[in-house]
Amino acid sequence: MLAKVTSCALIGLEGAIVEVEVDISPGLPSFTLVGLPDAAVQEAKERVRAAIRNSGYAFPTKRIIVNLAPANLKKAGPAYDLPIAIGILISSEQLTADVSQTLLLGELSLDGSLRHTNGILPMVDMAHQKGLTKVIVPDADAREASMVEGIKIIPFSSLAQLTSYLCGEIPPPEYEPYEFEKDAPTERPTVDLAYIKGQEHIKRALEVAAAGGHNMVMCGPPGSGKTLLARSLPSILPPMTNAEALEVTKVYSASGLLPPDTPLLRQRPFRSPHYTLSNAGLVGGGQWPKPGEISLSHRGVLFLDELPEFGHSLLEVLRQPLEDKVVTISRAKGSVTFPANFMLVGAMNPCPCGYYNDSFRQCTCPPGLVSRYQKRISGPFLDRVDIFVEVPHIEYEKLADDRLGERSEKVQARVTAARQRQLERFKGTKLTCNAEMMPTEVRDFCQSEEDAQSLLKAAMKQLHLSARAFHRILKLARTIADLENSDIIKANQIAEAIQYRPRRMV
Repeated sequence: MLAKVTSCALIGLEGAIVEVEVDISPGLPSFTLVGLPDAAVQEAKERVRAAIRNSGYAFPTKRIIVNLAPANLKKAGPAYDLPIAIGILISSEQLTADVSQTLLLGELSLDGSLRHTNGILPMVDMAHQKGLTKVIVPDADAREASMVEGIKIIPFSSLAQLTSYLCGEIPPPEYEPYEFEKDAPTERPTVDLAYIKGQEHIKRALEVAAAGGHNMVMCGPPGSGKTLLARSLPSILPPMTNAEALEVTKVYSASGLLPPDTPLLRQRPFRSPHYTLSNAGLVGGGQWPKPGEISLSHRGVLFLDELPEFGHSLLEVLRQPLEDKVVTISRAKGSVTFPANFMLVGAMNPCPCGYYNDSFRQCTCPPGLVSRYQKRISGPFLDRVDIFVEVPHIEYEKLADDRLGERSEKVQARVTAARQRQLERFKGTKLTCNAEMMPTEVRDFCQSEEDAQSLLKAAMKQLHLSARAFHRILKLARTIADLENSDIIKANQIAEAIQYRPRRMV
């Protein structure tokens, strides 16, 4: 008897419907899996065999063929265990059930219990798009699956419980669905701006960067607080919207990094990879492409400490994602696209010893070495950085001062208000912040005073700025104007934006 059960594959961050066909026929006992399965899917044969026996059913001693269709689509992971087991029980006539409009997902233990499965959220979303009415998932994944509205989620803890439900012996289990309104973020980031002494102009630059989603690089001697300032950035970023939280959760769910007790990520990601990172680790890749650090930073912050140490080729691969906000990984059998809408924050020393142009300590590096060190970061890469600030040493008087600075909560309130103005301005588009504007939006939304235009014209001629720099200055000035609740960009706002332009120190 032939049985058909519906499951789902995960290609990048998108689901693809897979039909699990099970045929049992007389012959020598065998169990064959076809349809381009990987090693984890091939091993499902032993898990399914043991799970069926330990759930009170007989495993057929006949010729079993399982086809995962379409055959040209790669199948990876253990999510096919449950549909294969149900298909075998239906095909062997030990179970009678109509699962034609039901998606089945789940990894089986040898005792028949269902384990947490990666990628539940994007796969359930695909089932909803394809018009399926029910999704059967492991009990541990019920809340994550319930974030997709318009489809019935039925969670089970074991294969035996599921078969009892399909036979009509028990009602569908109850569970607590996820509610966005009741799950607002409660934890605050550990680093608060109030406890960072001095560096007021750097804090201002961080506020501007957070308000518009702009990229930023800090340069200064060791111990000046660059890393601590970068780690305080999440404390002033606006809370994620529900749509942004779902995007981020999909990335982490597909990567297997979503904590089992956290169905929805509410805090903006902050990723800080080491400079020994590989290209595939940064942008994503592998034989079965998975998101890299830039996609894990989606809607959050990618912090690159010791920026020049990352190497020329590694930094150059960031240029396209910084512009397009997505990254496409191509392989011989196809390509996948991952989101990459992140804020880049870099920290660097001005030279290998770290004390070039420092007023406290003399630099020991030859001029040629300093120049080569700084040229590890190319001009085209720097051209994509909106804010470049120098972080000086902190004087003793400021370090010893017991007074606290402005708390992150107050700065976050101003940043959130500025972001809200941007969302209202970009209503009807896919844009969420000023940094995402293209030249068309810059022309429409970055209107400036005559004095501001004259100042920008003079800066373009004297500093020999590129067309990309021209648009980035206007976007940055638009953010500064939003923080000041100004509709028209003024000359002082253009001046502040110009002073943040990246520049060579040698």
